[in-house]
Amino acid sequence: MSETNVPRFIDLTAPQVAALPPDTVAVLPLGAVEQHGPHLPISTDYVTATEAAEAAVAVVAREGSAPVVLLPGLAYTKSDEHHWSPGTIWLSWDTLMHTLVDVGRSLQTSGITRLLFVNGHGGNSALGQVACREIRRRFGLRTFFAHLSVPVDQGGGGSTSSELGMGVHGGHNETSLMLHLRPELVHLELAGRRVPERLAEFDLIGFGKPVSFGWTSDDFGPDGYIGDPTGATAEHGKLLFELAVTRLAAVIGEAARFTTR
Repeated sequence: MSETNVPRFIDLTAPQVAALPPDTVAVLPLGAVEQHGPHLPISTDYVTATEAAEAAVAVVAREGSAPVVLLPGLAYTKSDEHHWSPGTIWLSWDTLMHTLVDVGRSLQTSGITRLLFVNGHGGNSALGQVACREIRRRFGLRTFFAHLSVPVDQGGGGSTSSELGMGVHGGHNETSLMLHLRPELVHLELAGRRVPERLAEFDLIGFGKPVSFGWTSDDFGPDGYIGDPTGATAEHGKLLFELAVTRLAAVIGEAARFTTR
């Protein structure tokens, strides 16, 4: 579903980069290469982040609402909660932190002053926020961290009632997105309901509750996914994708003019 006429950073010459408008927003998708159970490909987070970021950049460029460039997506990120599974390729927290900070340093040299991370993997969230402040403090860039949608385990909504608010990985929404974006890679016949109902017994500790907890995906069973993908549809995935693109396009517009005073 690759967009045409997307302003891509790597297609520019060095003088063209230097001539970009001062408020240009550089958009960097953050994905992951990690297990998503037997029904979704290990590229799931990378596909959703890069496709949504590209589509949003295309909208902004077409409308001329803000100066923007798309950076190549980062596939390997912090996926240590899935360290136990074949297919997962993950960076340690300090390797990823140094990588993001080094990107910020390099963009400063290129004259870029605004950097937006578009995150498709919830495991990157805490580290990404720290990286945003580090880049801001050290190199002066205005930095922003956006999700396709706020992850369920971080207080976001959207998990179905059958998932009891726990569709955090490979569940209904994520499977629907992939049925829309890469249906040939989805094996819905292998999917089942994998909801950790025991967590519903706790009022304060749990996904999206006041107290978070450390976990790895095999804490919930050997399949590695958490949610109920059985009712996923491409139609629902298309709706989710279009909502994400619209929201991200608006985020880019705000990032281009954002100021604190």
